[in-house]
Amino acid sequence: MTKPKITIIGSMNIDMVTETEIMPNQGETIFGSVFSSFTGGKGANQAVACARLGAQVTMIGCVGEDHFAKQLMEDLEKEGIDTTYVKTVPHISTGIATITICDNDNRIIVIPGANHSLHPNDILDLKEVIANSDMVLLQQEIPFATVETAIRLANELDIPVMLNPAPAIKLPKELLEQVHMITPNEFELAILLGVDDKQEQTYEQLLELYPHRIVMTGGSKGAFYKTAGSEIVHEQGKKVEAVDTTGAGDTFNGALAVKLSEGASLDEAVKFAVAASALSVTKLGAQSGMPLRPDVERFMETQS
Repeated sequence: MTKPKITIIGSMNIDMVTETEIMPNQGETIFGSVFSSFTGGKGANQAVACARLGAQVTMIGCVGEDHFAKQLMEDLEKEGIDTTYVKTVPHISTGIATITICDNDNRIIVIPGANHSLHPNDILDLKEVIANSDMVLLQQEIPFATVETAIRLANELDIPVMLNPAPAIKLPKELLEQVHMITPNEFELAILLGVDDKQEQTYEQLLELYPHRIVMTGGSKGAFYKTAGSEIVHEQGKKVEAVDTTGAGDTFNGALAVKLSEGASLDEAVKFAVAASALSVTKLGAQSGMPLRPDVERFMETQS
């Protein structure tokens, strides 16, 4: 099978991970148990997920002029990812994410750094790269104007767009119409639809409000999805021993993008993505926990 060509436009960070048995209160100092450093950022994470699951991946993003950038580039290139179009921005730091893990959950603070230097003109200059893609995969850790430009350009070129709308903002209806697939969690879906946070909505009600193709991730619950006008389908999550949930959503998005780019049905693609994301939480670190395709396929066989 020919590898699908997926272009990722998004963030590139260094993740600094602290593990602790208790979460500190305001003003409190505690001892943690383990500190680790990993390459991350939603864009880079999804690029690694796509590459490990069988895609030919091109990364578009920005890094600073520092040693973190060197680490990021080396790690992506080891995965076989094309980093030709990653821009180095002088006098700005590479993006940083500080992650605290406690009781199998995480809290994350992101400092965008060079990620906010990816501008609309950078995307327009790479029209040929996007035109040669089977899919463009986007997130929202880069300037929204850049995300918007990428969606519009891909549509002009008739290239499918998958949008992982995180961090979440309310999105224009006209722009959502140009997105081939959107992959929010329940919290992000409420925000992008502009639902009042005082107005209680079930996930079914939220999904009914969205008129286009959508896959809503549900963490350990799996995923919920529908096409325009269709009934909501629930793909159950897989039971695994969770070590670190960081990067599970990025693994899901990468897996979904790969399968859809290969021509799989939405049902098949979601099953594959749920299995891949389940495997990813069994190891520490976003990228280090991302599975290879044979691992996912074997895992799916054991679950059938």
